Formats: sequence, C-alpha cells, structure tokens
Amino acid sequence: MKKGRLIFSIVFILNLSGFAQGKFLLQDGVKDKISFKLLNNLIIIPVEVNGVKLSFLLDTGVSKPIIFNFVNLSNELRINQTEPIFLRGLGEGDSVEALKSKNNILKIGKAVSIGQDVFAIFDPSLNFTPQLGVPVHGIIGYDLLKDFVVEINYSKKQIVLHDPEFYTPKSCRKCETFALEFSNNKPFIDGSAKVAGNEPSVPVKLLIDTGGSDALWLFNDKEKNITIPDKFFIDFLGRGLSGSVYGKRSKINRFSIGGFSLGNVNTAFPDSSSISFAKKFKERNGSLGGEILKRFNIIFDYPNRKITLRKNSNFKKPFNYNKSGISLEHSGMRIVKEGNDRVINTGYGNLGAGRSSQQKTITTSKSFKYVLTPSFAIVELRKGSPAERAGLKLEDVIIKVNSKDAHDYSIQQVMQLFYDEDGKRIKLIIERNGVLMKFSFQLESLF
Repeated sequence: MKKGRLIFSIVFILNLSGFAQGKFLLQDGVKDKISFKLLNNLIIIPVEVNGVKLSFLLDTGVSKPIIFNFVNLSNELRINQTEPIFLRGLGEGDSVEALKSKNNILKIGKAVSIGQDVFAIFDPSLNFTPQLGVPVHGIIGYDLLKDFVVEINYSKKQIVLHDPEFYTPKSCRKCETFALEFSNNKPFIDGSAKVAGNEPSVPVKLLIDTGGSDALWLFNDKEKNITIPDKFFIDFLGRGLSGSVYGKRSKINRFSIGGFSLGNVNTAFPDSSSISFAKKFKERNGSLGGEILKRFNIIFDYPNRKITLRKNSNFKKPFNYNKSGISLEHSGMRIVKEGNDRVINTGYGNLGAGRSSQQKTITTSKSFKYVLTPSFAIVELRKGSPAERAGLKLEDVIIKVNSKDAHDYSIQQVMQLFYDEDGKRIKLIIERNGVLMKFSFQLESLF
C-alpha cells in the first residue's frame, strides 16, 4: 500500500509540473462542467485545497481566494509559507487579521492551479455556513475567472469552464454582449436606474457581485441624481468582511442593462459608514447581485473583458422581500425526541357448519428515538416589523413554523415563507431560555 501511494504522489507531482504558478489550467480537454448549489441566490462550488475537499462561494467581488474559520481547518490543509496581513471589506468594523499563504494547490473540477496564494481568516464569525445551513469554507473569484471563459447556467445550476484558446462563441440571437471594466480585479458593468416614474433614468456603474444575494445596491448620491425613494424601511443588509452592513430597503421603478429591462426592482441603499471601502473606486454607484443575475444565463469572458447575458425562466419573476423582519441563522443542533407507533395485527379463523368466521386483534407499540436536528435562531429583527410587534426577540430558537417542525425545513425554506404575499399569517413556536412560547403575526408590505 505504501508503495502504491508513493507512485500516485509522484505521478500527481509530474502531472502538475507543467502548470504555471498561480494560473488555473484544465488537466484534460478544452472545457469542464461543474454542478453547483444555488442557495439564497449564491453559487456554491466544490473546491479542493491541498487535497482537502471543501465548498466555496463563487464571488466575483473578490480577488484572491479566502478561507474562513481557519482554526478548525488548519491541521487538514497544511498551509505553510505564511505571513500575517490585514484585510478590509464592507462593514462598519475594523480590518480583520489573516494569513497570506503561498504555494497552495487548488483544484476545481479538472482545473488546477499550483503556487496559488490563499488568505486564511481566523475570526469564526466570518462564516457563511450559519446563514446558508450548509458548510461554506471560503470564497473564490478573480483568480479562477481570469483564466477561462466561464458559462454560468443558473437554470441548470451548472458552470462550464472553457479554455480561452479553443473557445468559439455560439450564435445567440437573444443574447447581448457588454464590455467589462475592471478595478482592483473586480468586474464592473454600465446600466441605468430609474428611481421613480416621474424621474429620468440615470447611468450607473455597478460591481457585478455574485457574492451578494440582493438584487441591487445603489449608493445614495444627490450629485449623481441617485436618491432614496420616499417609501423605504431600515434593515440589516448582510455581513461584510469588516462587519455588519445596514441600510435602507426600497423599490425603484426600473433597472436596465442594454435592451434588458426590469421593473419594480428591490433595491438597497447601504449606509455610507458601511461602504467607505467600496467607494474607493469613485466611479462605482453600487452592486448588481444574485437576485438579478440569476435571471440570466451568463458568459464571463475575463480575458477579452466581455460579458454575455441571455434571459432565462427566472427573468419575469416578481421581486419579493422579507416581510416578517426576521433574519435566521443556523445555531448548532438540538436533540429532538421522535415517537413511532407500530401496529401489530394478529388474526385467526374458526370454520364451522359451512361458514367461516375470523377474529382479529390489533395492538400498538410505542417506540422513541433521539435525533440531532439543525437549530434556527433569530439573529436580526427589524424594528417595527410584524415579528417584533408580535413579541419575538433576538436569539429566540424556532421550534415550529405553521404547525410543522422547523427541522423539517431547510433554513432557506423557512426564510422563503417570510417572502410570501401580504396578509399571510405566520404561526411560530419558539424556545426562549428553555421555555416554549407561541407567536402569530401577519406579513405586511411596506410599499
């Protein structure tokens, strides 16, 4: 066995010897298909780091790969040649401490990069797993996309990596191709936004952000005629590298890219204190996120600085938003006692005088088992929302939703119930400090 493993290692090293440092190349063939999970409008792909199988978020808003919660992975990954560094991103907090590691091997499908730089973050709070309910160990963006023509098919939940040297675009009458502009290795596209029906459209330059689940972020800027609509509510927008991001949620009349136009679009206006880092690129007016991007099948052609869009079946779906005011996170596991009724049938028959009779006894047996189930806790609660007015509080753990055990849902399914139509009644049983409590409220529109 030892000899076999040694031979495999030598062959693997020889196969990698032709790879350029820090550049992804396809091991076999001119293209490769990779299936992904789409969770909360975010793309999760399988990535191997130094032989360890992990899951990464595909995020066009980042340059170098970043690994989260490194303390729990350090023994497996064997990251070396490190130096301390501080990273800054969205959020109201300070920079975060990380390690810059060189000469790592990354594998995504048949694409391999050796000599790859990776940033490893220690802070356990910087982690997508609690929000998505599945393990997410890191993020990757530019370093993968720069080396291929990348098709993202949101309909099939599939990515295709093409070797640029052998890629020929297919004829597509319903497609539109646009120029990409890059700043700090991040892609930007030009569009237009019409805030209200009686106002003119204004040009906007937006970061294409597959790592953002919202539809659209706009930076409030009166000089550029980008203003917040009269109807809005203050909300938690998400967590960035440097902390939580808050802002105002509203809807704008119309958003357009070329000949593609979307109406009544959910739009967030983040607080200026949360986006100071993002506004270092002065021409940037906001971000184009997953809620809009998933309405297209997309071809990223970083080598030629182009992007091609084609509408898919999601295009005409309405833009909904969370009407409950609740944000949930996976908060560990709960032990749940489950019971099963087992029915035992015992029958016997007596024959006599040309006729038959049969008696049957039925008994039941009760059995129990204890299982570990995911626990969903309230981590953000919008002030004045239906949920807050009903009496729900932070850290309440959801036990039942509309008479169904919460653990029978995924966290995305629970959250989706909060996006339902106006007037929908939500009934919750929660656990607070070991006590079960019942709450009920109706979803309501703020627009």
